Amino acid sequence: MAEKRIEEIGKVSLDYSRYPGKDYYSEGAMEDELLEIARNRTSAEYESIIEERRVWPILYHLSPLRENIVDWIPMDKNAKVLEVGSGCGAITGALARKAGTVTCLELSKRRSLINAYRHRDCDNITIRVGNFKDIEPELPADFDYIFLIGVFEYGQAYMGGDRPYEDYLKGLMAHLAPGGRIVIAIENRYGLKYFAGCREDHLGTYFSGIENYVAGGDVRTFGRGGLENIFAGCGAEEWQFYYPYPDYKFMTSLYSDEYLPKKGELFNNKRNFDRSRMQLFNEKNAFDGLVEEGLFPVFSNSYLAVIGESFDTKFVKYSNDRAPEYAIRTEILSTRTSGRGRGYVVRKSPLTDAAVAHVRGMEAAYESLTERYRGGNLRINACELLEAEGKTVAQFEYVQGIPLLEVMDGCLERGDTETFRRFFRQFTERVGYNSDYPAADFDLVFGNVLIRPRMQEDLGKASDASPKTGKMPKAGEALKEAKAQKAGEDSPEESAARTQRERALESLLEGEWTLIDYEWTFGKPMETRQLAFRAAYWYLLEDEKRKKISLDWILQECAMTESDVKELWEEEGEFQRFVTGKRSSMAELREKIGCPIMNPQDWLDRYQDSEDVNRVQIYEDRGQGYSEESSYFVRDAYQGDWLIELELKVDGQVQMLRIDPGMYPCMVKIAEMTFNGEAVPLHKRKLLYANGRIVKPPRGKDSKARKDQRDERDYPSIVFPTEDPNININLKELKRQEENTLRARIEIVRMPLAMTQDLA
Repeated sequence: MAEKRIEEIGKVSLDYSRYPGKDYYSEGAMEDELLEIARNRTSAEYESIIEERRVWPILYHLSPLRENIVDWIPMDKNAKVLEVGSGCGAITGALARKAGTVTCLELSKRRSLINAYRHRDCDNITIRVGNFKDIEPELPADFDYIFLIGVFEYGQAYMGGDRPYEDYLKGLMAHLAPGGRIVIAIENRYGLKYFAGCREDHLGTYFSGIENYVAGGDVRTFGRGGLENIFAGCGAEEWQFYYPYPDYKFMTSLYSDEYLPKKGELFNNKRNFDRSRMQLFNEKNAFDGLVEEGLFPVFSNSYLAVIGESFDTKFVKYSNDRAPEYAIRTEILSTRTSGRGRGYVVRKSPLTDAAVAHVRGMEAAYESLTERYRGGNLRINACELLEAEGKTVAQFEYVQGIPLLEVMDGCLERGDTETFRRFFRQFTERVGYNSDYPAADFDLVFGNVLIRPRMQEDLGKASDASPKTGKMPKAGEALKEAKAQKAGEDSPEESAARTQRERALESLLEGEWTLIDYEWTFGKPMETRQLAFRAAYWYLLEDEKRKKISLDWILQECAMTESDVKELWEEEGEFQRFVTGKRSSMAELREKIGCPIMNPQDWLDRYQDSEDVNRVQIYEDRGQGYSEESSYFVRDAYQGDWLIELELKVDGQVQMLRIDPGMYPCMVKIAEMTFNGEAVPLHKRKLLYANGRIVKPPRGKDSKARKDQRDERDYPSIVFPTEDPNININLKELKRQEENTLRARIEIVRMPLAMTQDLA
């Protein structure tokens, strides 16, 4: 055994006994910046740093959401953990909080230092720096957990040989204590996002995994079948698959084979933080079809595979992109009760100390809503507070039934708007009961209501009480066919079937409706029409396929005026700010980082437009510089051969705007330019840049008096001795809003190159 070389960073020990003296991979200057942050800033500052820097490596390495992938795993406080490929410590802190000891293996010294500095207050972390093959023989054989988060795909590079992945796992399995588990998070090479136009995460190329990595390389991801073959090949006897969504890096939901997603749940798919992507089809709609066909496990974007005994956790949802006071985790857990088989409970746990009060308030919300709806026909899902893993958690019963959202979607898919309206009115009637009582669930949306049919005998009893379906199967089938219309005379058999379907429909309308989630209950009344309108509006907003119901009908049904709606959405804005605090959502961060999503038709249009010299191309810089992928063409901008008129919508994250007026040497005169209706003061320094000669208009004797005037005489002409003219506007010097409008009139004259060179 090599002589130990130990460095102490706070309470963390770094062991360099097997360090080869050189880091074989690095992100260069970015790692220097990360090390500086880890040394001099606290973890509480990371989110503000992410907001400020707006770059992928900072988000990836420092985001607290990275911990979601392991945070839910139940672990004894004495557990002994091995983390292979710990990197910059994105999940190390979560493991250290849960376990007794954490041993990290990491090839890079620089990344190990980053990890050590950011967790210097943890006294249970040891980081061994060096190659896995060199360190592995020296590891003990008593680890309760071994984690490979985004690491297993590099097994070929680590191990070499003919069966590198089997050898990799065999080596690790030898270091497990009896009953220990290996946890692997990895991309699915057949994940739907790759078919839809995302680039392969490691290679940055399109369709690499789908095409079986024909270009070669040392990185391999696998489908579920491929992983199972590897597990079986290395002697594993038991394993389970979980399905992180949207992926394992920034997981918000975790599904299992016992609790798979429902139709309509998988809508958060634009998660390209690292690079641009194409959008070849609507992933939500595709996921809906795969869910209906039972194919979601095949096309899940990522896998979390657990080798060893299964967990009681069957589903997890994280709500930690909120203010710390409201950051919680929701779980569905299996329970084993003697003589009753397996049942399920739902738990909501605080993720911060600040969120404990929010969780405690759920029991009070249950009591107040129960009192309000006493004597009505809306049941409130029972809630009780208890202690679990040293935390106060809110526990709810697991309710079987059909989600109202699913029922209403089924109506619209059949074109049965009449039945949709019946259910909406039933919803309004039930939630509006005793509306003057000082308790209202602000977020009472369709997805939070489950229906159990009134007449079970008409629909057949559900044979499976697990959350795998989350609904009454036969009832769901009956609902799909309810109110089916047929031209001509029905046969006796058809008439009987139609009668049964109608009975099923009535059974749902008159059944037991349960409010299963009422997290945002406030101790004040709220008008029924506002509750109903908000539920319907969000329902329509979430899916374009729901536009069969017009917003005008919703307004009429809820007796809402435009003024009422404006007031409600002011309240909605306040509510969203209340929930999120000052945090940006992941969708907002993606926009700030500036990774565009390109539609193939746009690329075709760009190719066609590029053939035309009379074209205007717009580039947007959100802090990452200009790129072709962040540009677009403006059609019909030319008003004849000499005049360009533009009206551009610009979001508040755009810092620089570049206008390419044509593809030829020319001279232009900016005749007019406004930003949000205000004249752009192009005469000011640092506001206008160009790759041509800017010719400012002459000033007379009254130039001082005209210094702040902003008319066409202040706008310059520009001579471009190039076939790629561009005009740059520094929007950082202007008052930007979330949404902005830039208008411009530009006079343009095409000229010979030699003449523009002389003029310039």
